[in-house]
Amino acid sequence: MSPRERPALGLPVLSEEALDALGRRSRDTLRTRVRRLRLTAFPILQCAVGAGLAWAVATSPVFGHDQPFFAPIAAIIALGVSLGQRLRRVVELVVGVVVGVLVGDLLIGVIGTGVPQIVLVVALAMGGAVFLGGGAVIVSQAGSSAVLVATLMPPGPGELVDLTRPVDAAIGGVVGLAVSVLLLPVNPVMAARRHLDPVLRTVAEVMSTTAEALEERDRSAAALALAQARGMQADVDAMHAALDASSEISLMAPVRWRSRGQLVGYLDAAEPIDFAVRDIRVLTRHVVALLRRKEPVPRLLPAALHELAGGVMLLRADLARGDEPVAARRSALKAAGKATEALDETGGFAGQVVVAQTRSLAVDLLRATGVDRDEAVRMLPGLPEGPVRYEG
Repeated sequence: MSPRERPALGLPVLSEEALDALGRRSRDTLRTRVRRLRLTAFPILQCAVGAGLAWAVATSPVFGHDQPFFAPIAAIIALGVSLGQRLRRVVELVVGVVVGVLVGDLLIGVIGTGVPQIVLVVALAMGGAVFLGGGAVIVSQAGSSAVLVATLMPPGPGELVDLTRPVDAAIGGVVGLAVSVLLLPVNPVMAARRHLDPVLRTVAEVMSTTAEALEERDRSAAALALAQARGMQADVDAMHAALDASSEISLMAPVRWRSRGQLVGYLDAAEPIDFAVRDIRVLTRHVVALLRRKEPVPRLLPAALHELAGGVMLLRADLARGDEPVAARRSALKAAGKATEALDETGGFAGQVVVAQTRSLAVDLLRATGVDRDEAVRMLPGLPEGPVRYEG
């Protein structure tokens, strides 16, 4: 059917521009999905290998379990939890399985199976886990384990408690740990970089956008920068979690011990970058106020923020290479110098706060390069006599 016949059937005729737009959107969506798959490929491989190994160990002549389905499940759960808390979570997992299996075996063997029995078993298993002081992992695992016992493999009437199931859970947890620490540990430096880079990029973008808003006296651009700064907390939290996990890997995984040296730079930068995110929220909020009140914009203030943005990107590159971030330090000091000169041209409280926060961001950047905080403050050019005298 030709395109000209389609309107008779009520079908829309798409222009070449619309078709091109749809094609670009499809390609972008495909690239996004491929990128997401590439980022998760290694954890998927870990889970797949862990599940297979847990089943193999549980069915080996050493244990001889016929259907150890709890072993691969436990391995996947152990590999899926936050790595920074993996050892504690594996213990909680095993405890939860033990509670759920014991309650399920003891009750189902006596009262049989059915809807009321499942309700009672799950309630008792989760209630028992709470009574024992278990956390969320123990409680949820106790409930799900009780469901599996009650529905998939219920004990027969008068049958004794099957202790192979908690043993299978322990096997799966240990195998999950072994896969993540010994067999297939992730690269801690790459994991740290993958979560630190978005924070650094966004900080640099907010600085640049704010500088441009000051240059153009554009309140809408300043408001956009403020919104972007306020939306960074999730990335900051993910950064801290990833760095905790990376530190754990570098200590526990023998094949990753050599990465400790380069990882130190990321670990040292984490706290100052967190402070920088907080400082830039304060800065952008007062930039909005400065423009709303029509206070004078110091000539060197946008240049100071551009200098800081460049320093953040230099730091990002130096961390990736494992180099000493000398250039980033120079940028921080240049930015602080320009901000200090700009203080004489401020005409209101908002402008003074923006200058002070720019200097604070310079301190944050110096600290992220490995400089001690007191030393970083001493390195900044002195402030003239005036009302604003705080840093960091």
